[in-house]
Amino acid sequence: MTYTVAALYRFAPFDDPAALRQPLIDLCAVQGIKGTLLLAREGINGTIAGSSDGVAAVIAHVRALPGCADLDVKYSTASTMPFQRLKVRLKKEIVTLKVPGLDPARDAAPYVDPADWNALVDDPDTVLIDTRNGFEVGCGSFAGAVDPATKSFGEFPDWWRANAERFAGKRVAMFCTGGIRCEKSTAFLRHEGVEDVVHLKGGILAYLEQVPTEESRWHGSCFVFDERVSVGHGLVEVGEKA
Repeated sequence: MTYTVAALYRFAPFDDPAALRQPLIDLCAVQGIKGTLLLAREGINGTIAGSSDGVAAVIAHVRALPGCADLDVKYSTASTMPFQRLKVRLKKEIVTLKVPGLDPARDAAPYVDPADWNALVDDPDTVLIDTRNGFEVGCGSFAGAVDPATKSFGEFPDWWRANAERFAGKRVAMFCTGGIRCEKSTAFLRHEGVEDVVHLKGGILAYLEQVPTEESRWHGSCFVFDERVSVGHGLVEVGEKA
């Protein structure tokens, strides 16, 4: 059996995220879905896997939640079930940056489509910043990208404030696995007064899915948060568990 894997997120105002939890648990149980979903007042984030029909049912349910009609979803496949159980957790943030007052739904920087990303990679006046942690960057990244060498996303604000002068006068182009960290990190940069900042729409996963290998500026594989470990172009699983 081939399993459908869906990485999803949406920044949306949930007045009572706790009330959304049990219906999701119940639906996933009925559909045989496993994975992790995070709920917070700022929205939903996670990765799930199961049959194509089961995943479609859960995605339809999430799209019906307040503000989630435009849910961002990246689909891929796995030859074995990449999760052992289902977890639906309540969190303060769906991706933890620890900067109060950010509203990615309102303040995130403009997107750059994967088809247009190579032009930024090749532009000497553009600084590429990889917002992922050091372990993820070690699996692969774009040529010439700056690695903040952080252990967690929550370290990024301190890194930026210590290094911001290095990037004065440059366009900043940011990227991450599926796009969610860049929604928040670009909102943070704009909060810090950076005007010329953009990010890769759909993240690395969208780039690997849409850009032909022969045109790629990507080197290595992309770490994913399940038992496939990492994927390559076409979102084909390439990782092996250590």
